[in-house]
Amino acid sequence: MKTNKKIFIVFTSTILMVFFSLITAFVTPKIVAQNIASTEEVRPGLVEEEFIYLSAPYPQCHASTIVESEQGTLLAAWFGGRHEGHANVGIWLARKTNGKWSKPVEVANGKQENGNSLPCWNPVLFRSASGTLLLFFKVGPNPERWWGEWMISNDDGITWINRQKLPNNFIGPVKNKPVELNGVILCPSSREKGNAWQIHLESLSDGGKTWATTQPLNTPEQGGTIQPSILTYPNGKLQLIARNRDAKGSLWQTWSEDHGKTWSPIKPLALPNPNSGTDAVTLKDGRQLLIYNHTNHADEKVFPRNREMLNLAVSQDGNNWTQIATLECTPTAEFSYPSIIQTKNGMVHATYTWNRRLIKHIVLDPKLF
Repeated sequence: MKTNKKIFIVFTSTILMVFFSLITAFVTPKIVAQNIASTEEVRPGLVEEEFIYLSAPYPQCHASTIVESEQGTLLAAWFGGRHEGHANVGIWLARKTNGKWSKPVEVANGKQENGNSLPCWNPVLFRSASGTLLLFFKVGPNPERWWGEWMISNDDGITWINRQKLPNNFIGPVKNKPVELNGVILCPSSREKGNAWQIHLESLSDGGKTWATTQPLNTPEQGGTIQPSILTYPNGKLQLIARNRDAKGSLWQTWSEDHGKTWSPIKPLALPNPNSGTDAVTLKDGRQLLIYNHTNHADEKVFPRNREMLNLAVSQDGNNWTQIATLECTPTAEFSYPSIIQTKNGMVHATYTWNRRLIKHIVLDPKLF
């Protein structure tokens, strides 16, 4: 009788494993296809979309970043683990060569010398003017107590070396990519101390030997803002666009006329923000492109709300924006924390969190919008 019971348990377990494998292999792609079809008509310029992977050794992922290497390879990174903030969350990376993404590999984790482990957060990939690939990320129990780390790659992102903490409690780029101006890498950054969310800039030069920081560019009373993006204009003019903690609010902005040395008082931008991360890029034709959640409703009766919809907006001057695309729009879903770049061939590439389960990659032709 006991032998029969063991056989039954083994048989049942095998059937369940096969069932869940079939779900992963067939049902997930079908759900993906249905979601894609539901939004095709409002995505001008879209020429390609895909998931970077369909299975991984962790249940959740978030906060992707994308870069093009000097050799033309695409690299994407994100954090993945049991859930955001869990001690087993590490930084994962994949490379796209010959039209195919490699299997994701963990390139950093939060294991400490004392044997404890801390979560990793918000990787940021960047290629310097010299061609070196930089990978910034955060380590710590939470955003109030994390610190910045970085490492480099000299072989097209295959291996990563010289991992080290940033000096003097620097954070580095907190979510979005830096820009390099006259040999100085300018990092958009921010700190979260309770309700005091404040943005600032950090800069590095001399191969990382010299670091500097600005004072906070907003007071807590001016709106809790974090995770800025940097947009560039002629004659040393820069714009920061940042996320705001008010779920019913808008994005905020500040301007510099002197390569980032001084900044204007921060003020709202006429685009909604549901307290969610955004990203932006200055296109080669001079236009500014923003990827963001065009919602600001926390009310459960309103759709779309929060992170259920992901959008693109374009501007000539950084002040007047036109929403041009709805990339995703599904009730009770989450499309968030995008990253966006323009590659050498002129195409626009973006990655973003897809329901905390997958990282999605899309390609757009800016000539079509």
